[in-house]
Amino acid sequence: MYKIRKAEKLADKIYLMDVEAPRVARHCEPGQFVIVKLDEKGERIPLTICDYDREEGTITIVFQTVGASTEKFAALKAGDAFQDFTGPLGCPSELVHEDIESLKQKKILFVGGGVGSAPVYPQVKWLKEHGVDADVIIGAKTKDMLILEDEMKAVSGNYYPCTDDGTYGHAGMVTSMIEELVNGGNKYDLCVAIGPVIMMKFTCLLTKKLEIPTVVSMNPIMVDGTGMCGACRLHVGDEIKFACVDGPEFDGHLVNFDEAMKRQQMYKTQEGRAMLKLQEGDTHHGGCGNCGGDE
Repeated sequence: MYKIRKAEKLADKIYLMDVEAPRVARHCEPGQFVIVKLDEKGERIPLTICDYDREEGTITIVFQTVGASTEKFAALKAGDAFQDFTGPLGCPSELVHEDIESLKQKKILFVGGGVGSAPVYPQVKWLKEHGVDADVIIGAKTKDMLILEDEMKAVSGNYYPCTDDGTYGHAGMVTSMIEELVNGGNKYDLCVAIGPVIMMKFTCLLTKKLEIPTVVSMNPIMVDGTGMCGACRLHVGDEIKFACVDGPEFDGHLVNFDEAMKRQQMYKTQEGRAMLKLQEGDTHHGGCGNCGGDE
């Protein structure tokens, strides 16, 4: 069992928890994720690692309630426990493998949307710890939906909050903030965008026009998290990839977002999964036999 040390509500339907998971904490890197399961019959939920403390042996997760399983998660308190907490999974951010001195010469922009702030934070924090400042744009519908603001301000070079309703920070979408910064003379060597698929799509359309290399995290389309169910199958350029085992981060200018969003909708129904299996054949998934896609 994996004991919950802290449980906190950050915003409407958004929760943060610190969980005792020493092995995961010892080995995880920014960009990776865990699979969390409440009990024997619980659903497997992939969640990006928001933070970690190797000395304390804890992992911080942030999640939004979108179904029965996450609603059950939200009801947990400090002292309760998860039955399974598996990880670290997925590939770490490519930034952790780059030469630090080279990174210090680059100007990096992070763009997060909604709960996407959670996976943005550990990467920016890691860069700060290695002497690299990055600019951060975070978007939300309203000020009350912005999360981890104090933490983000502490680790970023410049922090730019955006609200759709214009009541706080920049009025408008994250893309208009990107344009404002670039038009103001900022030149970025890399953009990392994490958030809703539609936000990442339009961010990439803009950064491609601006000639800014962009990395995106396709964590939002994952279901099983092991490469078996096929939910996170996507085209990256001419190659077929699975977000959970090949990613979750990819070259955003090569990701077929329209296909990914269409698949995401179809995958929600048994009939849709069966149709995808027919269309995609052997590339659909690893043949787990559990997702309904074989029927």
